[in-house]
Amino acid sequence: MQEYLVTERQKLIMIAIVEEYVKTNEPVGSLVLSKREELNFSSATLRNDMAILEELGYLEKTHTSSGRVPSEKGYRLYVNEIMKRGKKDETLFPMIDEIFDNPNVSQDEAIYKSMELVTQLTNYASIVHGRAASNARIKRLEFVSLSGNYAIILMVTDKGQVESKRIVVPSNVNPKEIKRIIQILDELLHNQLVSDIHNVISNVVLTDEIKEFLEYRDHLVSACIDAFSDMVSDKYHFSGRYNILNQPEFKDVNKVRELFNAIERREILRVVNSDSLGITIKIGQENELKVMKDCTVVTVPYEGSDGSVGAITIFGPKRMEYSKVIPLLEYIAGNIKKIV
Repeated sequence: MQEYLVTERQKLIMIAIVEEYVKTNEPVGSLVLSKREELNFSSATLRNDMAILEELGYLEKTHTSSGRVPSEKGYRLYVNEIMKRGKKDETLFPMIDEIFDNPNVSQDEAIYKSMELVTQLTNYASIVHGRAASNARIKRLEFVSLSGNYAIILMVTDKGQVESKRIVVPSNVNPKEIKRIIQILDELLHNQLVSDIHNVISNVVLTDEIKEFLEYRDHLVSACIDAFSDMVSDKYHFSGRYNILNQPEFKDVNKVRELFNAIERREILRVVNSDSLGITIKIGQENELKVMKDCTVVTVPYEGSDGSVGAITIFGPKRMEYSKVIPLLEYIAGNIKKIV
């Protein structure tokens, strides 16, 4: 049977069942539903509609109770309905505003702080995926000596982005040599695409003097190029991963171990749809990883005022507070462009 057979009343009942189950983690019966103000229907009507929803595959009956729990199909119906109806919880928006209204906060800091706040308030885990600026052009490279054996390599792009990489200068190397290498690379790479760094350095025709200088210091050049690779690679920020331990669905030690291993190996990033133009919600089996079959992953893409792009993601149990999480992520993503 298709979703169009579900009546408006049954959709209201489905919404109420999901919200009760999210709140209590207990199977939901008709008696509980009859106490909800928005469901002004008789107990017989509620029981009948619940039986129909179960027959259609939106509800599942547990062995230990006469109540029902949502199936993955039921969660999908719920998500589609609350998004269509504009049902959302905005109670946390002012706390997000405090972060983004701070004039001294950088874009990355605002994103990380807001997502860490979300993990604290929802007890779910989050991922910030910052996409590499591979389509940006290099405008300036600089070398800055610090105290001790430390130094920083800076890269400025045409999009106003400033990437930095802290390096350790070997004790047997004069910092002036590295500075000279960076100056040469600055000239070679000026206005080149970030994604073309390796090709440009490999194919450019150098003067004999510069070629001899760079070849003699080949290991330093390689170290600098490795630093550039780190600077322009995708960035990931995980927060609240241990919140999973607080969810009843993850009391199985083996299941948690598999999930944590997937996080450590960054396999979990396969379920983050950062290339999407809009919100993506993957429920249970819709996730590519078997270890995520009991999870929901909500991802919203963002774009910064400097042209940077990325995605923010929340993952937790299928029994998720969707009406809180979805608008919260969309609100954060919408605020990122405010930071100049």
